[in-house]
Amino acid sequence: MGVRGSSLASLTAASGTAERMTRNNLLAGLGLGLVAAVVFASATTGPLLVRYILFFITSLPIALAGLGWGWMTAAIAGCLGFGIIAIAAGPTVALAFAMTQAAPVVILTYLSLLSRAAIQPPGQASLSEADAVEYYPPGRLIVWAAALAGALSFATLLIIGGDLEELRKALGELIEKTIRGSLPDTAGQSLSNEEIKSLTDTALALLPAATAISWMGSLLFNLWLAGRVTLASGQLARPWPDLAAIEFPRGTGLVLGVALLGMSLTDYWAMAAASFAGTFFLAYVLLGLAIIHYTTRSRPWRPFALWVLYFCLIFVTGFGVLIALLGLADAFVHLRARFAPPVTPST
Repeated sequence: MGVRGSSLASLTAASGTAERMTRNNLLAGLGLGLVAAVVFASATTGPLLVRYILFFITSLPIALAGLGWGWMTAAIAGCLGFGIIAIAAGPTVALAFAMTQAAPVVILTYLSLLSRAAIQPPGQASLSEADAVEYYPPGRLIVWAAALAGALSFATLLIIGGDLEELRKALGELIEKTIRGSLPDTAGQSLSNEEIKSLTDTALALLPAATAISWMGSLLFNLWLAGRVTLASGQLARPWPDLAAIEFPRGTGLVLGVALLGMSLTDYWAMAAASFAGTFFLAYVLLGLAIIHYTTRSRPWRPFALWVLYFCLIFVTGFGVLIALLGLADAFVHLRARFAPPVTPST
């Protein structure tokens, strides 16, 4: 009787704990979904820079929900945000929110928390508790973010213009309105139609890659920031990964090469290729930076080297290409294994 009563009490306690967790997840999803909807709505008004910043961090509350309480909580936050925006601004705007802000982050948080039991190598001692579980590698998350951002960029351009000429016309009108609205009357009116057309052609060539890089930067930044916040609060549901040790799956470089070759095509094929070329180029820039961070560990000159690195990356034209080439080279020469940092003896 005592054993049966003890088992019943344990089941009741477990049921109560599960119910509290479910309630907490639901409340977290609803609250963070409301925040995401408010931020998204705020991004439609005010100065252009403020609107861009707000739009850039719109998915942060959903990422917090996903990394802190699970991907289903992120889905709840995304669904609530969709509903609020649909009521306030209409289904078209709500669908844009769902496709550009909610769905990609739900996918990335789901992947971030994937885990499996680690395989113990034969002849080795039993794995520690920390090593007994393998989580989804952060390098693969970057590749997923590149693929999602490339697809988002291309889809956005298709929505803006039903065909290439319509997109060119819409972009030309936007450029003309922006330039003539920001310049003095005399300077704005002096621009000829040929100059506007030349600017439009240049912008059309750069727009797919630039848009895709912006999407990818937003996804990864919000995922990283949400991870740091949930880690600091003790809510992160997985260990923090070693970002300097990221690796990409085999064949990722081939995707970048195919995308670069595809840019020589015409019409929407070239735009689609440019979108994915931009995101996978950024992925290899991040890999190159990770290699430098890894190989400079424990070096006395590391702070100076990193300051110079990021100064050149921001202000020196074409320096990012060198960093991306470094990332591509790692697949062949394994730079982190060749130039591993010295092991600091424990004290």
